[in-house]
Amino acid sequence: MTSPTTAAAPSPAPETRELQAEIKQLLDLMVHSLYSNQDVFLRELVSNASDALDKRRFAQLTDTSVGGDDELAIRLELDEAARTLAVIDNGIGMTRDEAARNLGTIARSGTKEFLQSLREASAAAAGGGPVPPELIGRFGVGFYAAFMVADRVEVVTRRAGTAEVTRWASTGDGSFTLTSLDAGERPGPGTTVTLHLKPADEEHGVRDYAQEHVVRDIVRRYSDFVGYPIRTVRHNAAEGAPATPSEPINSMRAIWDRSKGEVSDAEYQEFYRHVSHDWAPPLRTVPVKMEGTVEANALLFVPSKAPFDLYSPEMKRGVQLYVRRVFIMDECKDLMPSWLRFVRGVVDAHDLSLNVSRELLQRDRQIAVIRKQLVKKVLGSLDELRQGDLAAYRGFWAELGPVLKEGLVAPDGGDARDKLLDLVLATSTAGAEPTTLADYVGRMKEGQDAIYVLSGASASQVAASPLLEGFRARGLEVLLFSDPIDEIWLDNQPTYQGKPLRAIDRADVPVGPAAEQADAAAKLDDQRRELGDLLTALRVHLQDQIKEVRLTNRLTTSAACLVSDERDPNPRMMKILEQFGQKPEPVKRILEINPEHPAVRGLHAVFAASSTDPRLPLMARLLMGQAQLAEGTALTDPTAFRAALDELMTRAVG
Repeated sequence: MTSPTTAAAPSPAPETRELQAEIKQLLDLMVHSLYSNQDVFLRELVSNASDALDKRRFAQLTDTSVGGDDELAIRLELDEAARTLAVIDNGIGMTRDEAARNLGTIARSGTKEFLQSLREASAAAAGGGPVPPELIGRFGVGFYAAFMVADRVEVVTRRAGTAEVTRWASTGDGSFTLTSLDAGERPGPGTTVTLHLKPADEEHGVRDYAQEHVVRDIVRRYSDFVGYPIRTVRHNAAEGAPATPSEPINSMRAIWDRSKGEVSDAEYQEFYRHVSHDWAPPLRTVPVKMEGTVEANALLFVPSKAPFDLYSPEMKRGVQLYVRRVFIMDECKDLMPSWLRFVRGVVDAHDLSLNVSRELLQRDRQIAVIRKQLVKKVLGSLDELRQGDLAAYRGFWAELGPVLKEGLVAPDGGDARDKLLDLVLATSTAGAEPTTLADYVGRMKEGQDAIYVLSGASASQVAASPLLEGFRARGLEVLLFSDPIDEIWLDNQPTYQGKPLRAIDRADVPVGPAAEQADAAAKLDDQRRELGDLLTALRVHLQDQIKEVRLTNRLTTSAACLVSDERDPNPRMMKILEQFGQKPEPVKRILEINPEHPAVRGLHAVFAASSTDPRLPLMARLLMGQAQLAEGTALTDPTAFRAALDELMTRAVG
């Protein structure tokens, strides 16, 4: 049966275009770099062909114009005499515009990051080290790996459902040509990528890719699990015999249907590369088998490194969805929450309708059940890693912990909240290595009734906060957080294991066990009676900036600090609200001063001698500014702070 096609438009004239500047740099670096494994070019081209077949298979479900009774397959045609290798698929194909766009530009974020990584790797290679192959697939530029082994690359493609045939050709010199061909040049849909191979150079790792046994070896190593038959066809005009396709050289058995004992680590790793384009080994491999009301198999992977586009809106997110081995979509976001967007893999469901649309998927009850099980399995695997290899888990947390914590505030994170809290790591005043909330609870001092936490803009700023002084002096551990998401989830997490989480930048947080608080309160009362008039005077001088001035016992070496009222958002939360388009009302802070600090004692002596001494407003502004600088917030009035500092310096030397 012949696929119906649309009428062909008049053929555009051949044209030569410049490659995107980034691609020129890319090709120059790749062609002149010594890669540790040049075989990867074929793995990338086969992967692209498999993706094109997936897209046509899915399109056939709703569009009869892309149909046909031809077998979806991949052919590798070799011609030793002509020294060519062609990778041929009958997938979705491309139009002329799509060929120019997909093969002439990199229309995605991360291009600069890729080029920088490649330059650094090339510099390492020049020093004697090989360029790692993971750089090829990781940034979605696998097609260009063909130029490592070819002097010229030609692509002939026909979009399914059209009569338009286009040839794209380039020698990697910075330009490419586009030519429209007769429909007879490509009778059916799909793409042929023909490589005019460079001479073999075994000494430098360039194998003879026109040899059938070399190609078979690469396919079996890297692409055995591809779900379409891959056949070789060997041409040799000198032999004069017609070429016959081989039997499939890949097993095509879905790796996710096999038991864990049947699959080697190497096979899992190659499949992970196939679905993720990440050549680093996965940190965790998570096979999933669901039985009962919903039947599905899945194979999920947690990467060892954060994807370069983890925070980009353009990031490829979600896992591949199959239904009874039929490809449905490449990025099924409904199967994985955004806070697990780094997870890669495949889900093969048994009972979903094949004509289900993306909108229907979002409402499908079975999808919700599958998603819940996948999340449970991934978090369970991470918890196993945490308990079994804490050092490796700390490495994971450094890479992907901030994203995982998004689940603590996401609307869809409720069911997983307790497990996520178990997985949280934080630095601590008790040691250099990150710790869990559970371990913190296990170390709590007798009489301590709360988990003390402090968040800030950076790890160094939080660790140096004067708010920690009183807790350190009393041997009380504080957990330190510095990711932007921490401000939100800590503000919405009242307890863990029955213990309240208390942010120590709040005004009413007691310092020390309950047994010590009565004596501390009595001492502060005595000091308030002594310094009460000074506190009133300072509040008057700073009334446009603060709501109150108090004495505190939370400081030991600093003169002053700023805290927020229990009901008010702190400055970091105010910034977050502004980033989300809200306009919160300005909030005044509370200035706390250390009654035992020499500067405060000296200020009291000045005030006692004369309540109108001109140094008092200067010192008030300096105390306020010093407290703001210590917590890492901007000075409310930099001009006034500088003027006060200049005046006091002048008086000191005058």
